[in-house]
Amino acid sequence: MKIDVAEFAKPCPCGHVHEIVVEDIFIESGAIRRLPGLIAQKGFKKPVVICDENTYRVAGEAVMELLPESGLIVLDPTNLHANERAVAMVEEKLAKVGETDVMLAVGSGTVHDATRYVAHKIGVPFISVPTAASVDGFVSTVAAMTWHGCKQTFPAVAPIFVVADSDIFAKAPVRLNASGVSDLLGKYTALADWKISHAVTGEYICDRVCQLEEEALAKVCACLPEIKEGKKEACEELMYALLLSGLAMQMVGNSRPASGAEHHMSHTWEMEMINGFVDFYHGEKVSVGLVLAARVYHKAAEKLRRGEYKIKPHMDVEMDFLKEHVKKPDMLEELTKENTPNPLDKVDASVLAEKVPEIVKIIDQIPSEEEICRLIDQVGGVKSLTDIGLPESMLELTCKLSPYVRNRLTFMRLLKMFEIDGLFD
Repeated sequence: MKIDVAEFAKPCPCGHVHEIVVEDIFIESGAIRRLPGLIAQKGFKKPVVICDENTYRVAGEAVMELLPESGLIVLDPTNLHANERAVAMVEEKLAKVGETDVMLAVGSGTVHDATRYVAHKIGVPFISVPTAASVDGFVSTVAAMTWHGCKQTFPAVAPIFVVADSDIFAKAPVRLNASGVSDLLGKYTALADWKISHAVTGEYICDRVCQLEEEALAKVCACLPEIKEGKKEACEELMYALLLSGLAMQMVGNSRPASGAEHHMSHTWEMEMINGFVDFYHGEKVSVGLVLAARVYHKAAEKLRRGEYKIKPHMDVEMDFLKEHVKKPDMLEELTKENTPNPLDKVDASVLAEKVPEIVKIIDQIPSEEEICRLIDQVGGVKSLTDIGLPESMLELTCKLSPYVRNRLTFMRLLKMFEIDGLFD
């Protein structure tokens, strides 16, 4: 399975020029055997392979056999997360390995984010060798990391090649595949958030990108039991869909097509604003965020449909609320910067009132909470706050606080302009 990346850079009816950075993507059995040819094709002389101890065993060792002259960095997987510590580990080990003209990320999300960040910092390209279909960020142009406690997006580089070997990633633990499925299912609310913002504020949207995401979702949902079983063809479909989601972000130039309220909840827990450390994969936290967002969105849609609401003329950033719940001064400062300007300043109350029927129609396109849980169950994923070690009582505070972690208009943020009772019962 090969993704024709040139197809995504063609002229688009939306009028925007979609720039695709990735040169080639390969999803196939034995894909890593392409690496020596790709390295030679680009004229690289000093490749460095970056992995952790686990991904070294499943793929890094084989890559080193194909590229024996490469430098090697193996990270300790203990408490390894996408943060300043992981970056420091890569930089420290890279200083010992020596110069490089290309880096190979052999692993999952954390290895990729640390690699793409360091590659950008030192000005070299990198090649993606995913070992599990667990996230949609393999082809991302930015590194999303928790930096000194705050979830931030840093300038980074997208891979020039993605070499996804299904002999490797199809054998990944079921839990990692479930994480990837959940990250993809999160597009249901992310796309709804984008469409609602477009309806209310005229924010740019690309229908072609939305269609690509929706088609990828449909294909993956059709083979969930096979993904759980680790069947190679189904896992290739999942990897294809995740990479397609990454390309959608490249086409738009940001994460708007793939990240909405469900991701903002995940970021809130990762930043530990109202909780302790949550030792679960990114996709698992997105999974729970998706279920909660779907629950609240459908409740709100019913209230809107019945006219059980009022609209406020304006809604400022709730600084007193933030000060009450965000106890770390540095984090509060970052959130204040992130919410300047306030995205709700773009919302005209009269336009919002006019668009309520359209908002309800968009939310109706999101599967129900029950249907989303059924899909998650098919891959053995997580669904509730208690599944990730948090109390169910955290729902309301999460929903009210999470819209502030990103300067992005979602329906969850828009709900602050509505007076609606019973949303969090």
